[in-house]
Amino acid sequence: MQWTDRIGRRLKLRDLHVLLTVVQIGSMAKAAETLSISQPVISKTIADLERSIGVRLLDRNPRGIEPTAYGRALLKRSLAAFDELRQGVQDIEFLADPAVGEVRIGSAEPMAVGLLPAIIARLSKQCPRIEFRVEPIDNNLRHFPELRERRIDLVLGRLRVPAEDDLAAQTLFHDRLYVVADAKNPWARRRRIALAELKDEPWILPPPDVWTGSLVAEAFRRCGLEPPRITVRSPSLHLVDGLLDAGFLGIASGSVLHYAGRRRAFKALAVDLPVDPRPTGILTLKNRLLTPAAELFIACAKEVAKPLARG
Repeated sequence: MQWTDRIGRRLKLRDLHVLLTVVQIGSMAKAAETLSISQPVISKTIADLERSIGVRLLDRNPRGIEPTAYGRALLKRSLAAFDELRQGVQDIEFLADPAVGEVRIGSAEPMAVGLLPAIIARLSKQCPRIEFRVEPIDNNLRHFPELRERRIDLVLGRLRVPAEDDLAAQTLFHDRLYVVADAKNPWARRRRIALAELKDEPWILPPPDVWTGSLVAEAFRRCGLEPPRITVRSPSLHLVDGLLDAGFLGIASGSVLHYAGRRRAFKALAVDLPVDPRPTGILTLKNRLLTPAAELFIACAKEVAKPLARG
């Protein structure tokens, strides 16, 4: 394949955009409607692409249109090209006005309740015209498709060590888990509590297949106890907050207690939960240049997290 003759002079970003739209929607007719062009133009664009590259890019099946292995390979690189161009435009805007930019953040719920608001509050005061787009992510997943597909710039949450080969991890602090109760709960007045004393209390805990749920079960077993009977299974911190007032016990991380504890009426109980602190920080894609706004966000996160990093 001669790059200059067959690709360099023929391949256009518009054609790649058409291909990406067809694959995302799964239909040439619907893609034509979305792009406000005719279906014959869509068909000709795809055919010209396939002729230029020399391979079939799309397959039809009962579910619609799907990319071939060649199509997926081309789209993977195309996403990177579009992302670099988008970030290039943002770099130019930042040079023109250093206070302007956008940060796209993937955040697990504990971060969105505790650390993330503190970072955004500080950075927005320094650069009030930076925009923050926050997407919820499942911290139990390893793959983070939002990050790899460049829909977000970074992930703020619990880190797996070592990180996967294409991801770069920056640890901000090691987060510990605590048993929490409403500040008016009688347990909150005790200066020392054995974990066994809490076994028969009503609990709201994440399911065992969620990281925090498995760690709580492990903590009880380390103390020679069976895990507590769970009255409510949910990973939602908002539901925990709502049920603590009814006498339930729950679990919260040290970062949530540090940054959000003043806004919420719960406190950590004086009971030792024998689980190791876990690294918490920021994940980014290796070999991807971040926008200046994203770099500012990471620098601000390190400053805000210093109290927890010091323990």
